[in-house]
Amino acid sequence: MANSTAAAAWNEIWSTPDGRKAWLEPEPEVAALARERFAQHGAHRALDLGCGVGRHALELARIGYDTSATDLARVGLDELERAAKAAGLTVTVKEAAATELPFGDASFDYVLAYNVIHHGDRDDVRSSLAEVRRVLRIGGVFQATLLSRRSAARSTGIEVSPNTYIWQEGDADHQHPHYFCDGRDLNAFLGDFEWLSLEDRQVRDRPDYRHWHFAAERRT
Repeated sequence: MANSTAAAAWNEIWSTPDGRKAWLEPEPEVAALARERFAQHGAHRALDLGCGVGRHALELARIGYDTSATDLARVGLDELERAAKAAGLTVTVKEAAATELPFGDASFDYVLAYNVIHHGDRDDVRSSLAEVRRVLRIGGVFQATLLSRRSAARSTGIEVSPNTYIWQEGDADHQHPHYFCDGRDLNAFLGDFEWLSLEDRQVRDRPDYRHWHFAAERRT
């Protein structure tokens, strides 16, 4: 349910040029790691999980990855397909939930989940990460963000399950659950990964939110 309500919110946001404009440029940390893995570690198959309007999927395709992208927000997927066609890029686009990825085991060398898998409760996050683990090959890299429990925004929300909040006011993105985690959660979720980088960082222009930014390598 959390996935479907989040998709409805993002379909609304991305239905206008103004709503899309903040989501068009790839994050430098994503482009840098993707290029490094492609050039130095032989990574060639990439998944942008929760791709939105496709800013990172398009960048991965430009780098040279065989790129797949998933989301439940159809408006975003349509925008990605339009942009890929205009740029002469190939991206395999699938409408799918993070908890049920339509790919085989060990399908990817690099999986990205930027600002997406915190939409839900702890069980949703756990299920999404289990799917990431399944589709990522041994030695592959997972790069992602998750909401930090140090975020002040929790104090203004309604806790609907442990460390999971909704808000009665605010933009469309606030009308579905958001899960906030701490370092112990991350270690529990990703105990069979090796941390490559990990930082608890304030969200730009949103002082009440903090995100974990991390990259981790899949181990046995």
